[in-house]
Amino acid sequence: MLKSLDIHALTLFPSVTLTFSPGLNIIVGENGAGKTHLLKAAYSLLAVSAQSAEANETPTKSFLQKALADKLVGVFRPDSLGRLASRRQGRSRCHLAAQFQDKRCNLALSFASNAENQVAIEAAPTAWLDKLPVYLPTRELLSLYPGFISMYRNQYVDFEETWYDTSLLLGRPGIRGVKEKQLKELLTLLEDAMGGRVEQDRSGRFYFKPESGARIEIPLVAEGLRKLAMLARLVVTGSLLDKGYLFWDEPEANLNPRLIKRIAQVLVALSKQGIQIFIATHSLFLLRELEILQTEAALEARYFALAQSENFVVHVQQGNSLDDVGPLVLLDEEVQQGDRFLALGEESHV
Repeated sequence: MLKSLDIHALTLFPSVTLTFSPGLNIIVGENGAGKTHLLKAAYSLLAVSAQSAEANETPTKSFLQKALADKLVGVFRPDSLGRLASRRQGRSRCHLAAQFQDKRCNLALSFASNAENQVAIEAAPTAWLDKLPVYLPTRELLSLYPGFISMYRNQYVDFEETWYDTSLLLGRPGIRGVKEKQLKELLTLLEDAMGGRVEQDRSGRFYFKPESGARIEIPLVAEGLRKLAMLARLVVTGSLLDKGYLFWDEPEANLNPRLIKRIAQVLVALSKQGIQIFIATHSLFLLRELEILQTEAALEARYFALAQSENFVVHVQQGNSLDDVGPLVLLDEEVQQGDRFLALGEESHV
């Protein structure tokens, strides 16, 4: 479990220590406030920290210096690593540190604003994380999967590395054995919401099989359903089963409220099975649904509210409930719209 993340001078963030819940971690804020940057920073550190022991028997500084730099550049896509350091007059230096429940996995690094392809390792882990994190971008990937991995490996394509990482997980074989009961519980939620299941043929192409009728090519299915299908596939492969980490940028995108409710149910179910969840969202509906379900299930949750000042520096408030993080402009706008709509209805009946 990731316990905390220290950030200093990363893009628009000054200095902040984020303390996480073992269950749900929910990041809210307006566009441009840095929600996705937080997800990507944490994901990058975890993705390298979970490298297979086949790469190195134990993590070494020489390996981590290059691997972490490559991952940060691959995930954020800056022109150079140093572009991720907050730019002031003269040089600046970015520091990132992750603390885990297993202290052997703790990691700290830094790099200057003129860095190209290496970071300085300030604290090296002595053990690998035992589970790869999963990063779900706002766009679904099942329709891109055929040929995407080979194209990414063999050509220069300007896609975020999260797409490639997640595509690798989507292509894993389905799990069998004692975990199938856990898998069925989660799949039932997703397949009921989709009204069918996701299938993969020998060529690697994905299809949607409705409860009745012939299967349909994934690109012909509504994007909201494709996002649910992608989640279902990651459950089938064991990538989201029995502990681990899920990072999801705007789960609500292209989903109607009925499906958002199902997504909230799945997130809570995954959390109950030991998956540590990090999401960034604009949706008041999703926030309320998660708060209801989390309270009913007595799950721990942590909320992070991001806001930019006039000089574009991001400030973070954090707490164990939405009330703890103060008023949120994006949520106030939705509430005010509801008030205006109700007022309009009252006027029409006068």
